[in-house]
Amino acid sequence: MSAGVLALPSGDGLGRLGRRVAIRVLVGILVLLASATITFFALKLTPGDPVRAVLGGPTANPSPETIAATIREFGLDRPLIVQYGLYLERLVSGNLGVSFSQRQPVAAVIAQQIGPTLQLTASAMIVAWALALASVIGTTRRNRVLSALGSGLEAIAAALPQFWLALVLLAVFAFGLKWFPPQSRDSFAGLVLPTLALAIPLAGFLAQVTRESLELVLDQPFILSARTRGLSDLSVRLRHALRHAILPGISLSAWAVGSLIGNAVLIEVIFSRQGLGRILYQAVTRQDIPLTIGVTLVVTVVYILASTIADILFVLVDPRIKAATR
Repeated sequence: MSAGVLALPSGDGLGRLGRRVAIRVLVGILVLLASATITFFALKLTPGDPVRAVLGGPTANPSPETIAATIREFGLDRPLIVQYGLYLERLVSGNLGVSFSQRQPVAAVIAQQIGPTLQLTASAMIVAWALALASVIGTTRRNRVLSALGSGLEAIAAALPQFWLALVLLAVFAFGLKWFPPQSRDSFAGLVLPTLALAIPLAGFLAQVTRESLELVLDQPFILSARTRGLSDLSVRLRHALRHAILPGISLSAWAVGSLIGNAVLIEVIFSRQGLGRILYQAVTRQDIPLTIGVTLVVTVVYILASTIADILFVLVDPRIKAATR
């Protein structure tokens, strides 16, 4: 079979792949439990009064009766360990609780906001891979100047803080040149700057690991064999070398999804964009424990799904792992 063609594992291979996925899911459940536990107790230790936050913040002046009723309503009068146990019980049943600040089910609040965040994350990942592959394929082993230029630009891109880049893009292309709106709305134009702010540094990381891997792959005997068959340099890179070279990038992408969603907190605030980032920022500042934990769990679930998909892609792309599953 050609090195550039993907093939599904055999029946036994699918069974082994299923076990790999099952182990990944089990580990993911443990990670979810740890995430919920750490976030719960961290927020409980945060200075401030969550009851006061629920009732309007530090400037509010609720009556003692209102305070007492709010404490009872949210179960804040119970021992901490009891609150934790009841919260875990609700999580297992699929109930994320009620937001302190918004007085709505946490699941409903997240459902309203998750779409823009996933859209931003997906667009940033696609653009990051497009930029990384264009740089790596276009400059690696071309000539000394071009290779050095590509490698240097990738290093600079990887070192850029995403929040700083977002401010620069906003100042230059929104306020200065006025090519894009300063606030990210539902339009395509409003998505461009937030996407670039997240994608450019990530593209630098992806390009760096892919470039190093591609340089090693281009020295392999099967690449020389492909060249002797008369294939063009671009064909050799795309059909044979790239399949092996992107494996480190696939692994990095699983981490990148969680990182993108985490960094979306600042990006969504900077561009006044709806999404999980803004509601997480608001939930933390208002000590909204159910909403904060709910958003944290959703981010964790997305990261676990990305890791599982990356594990499956490794089996489908890497011929060595694929052979082990046959």
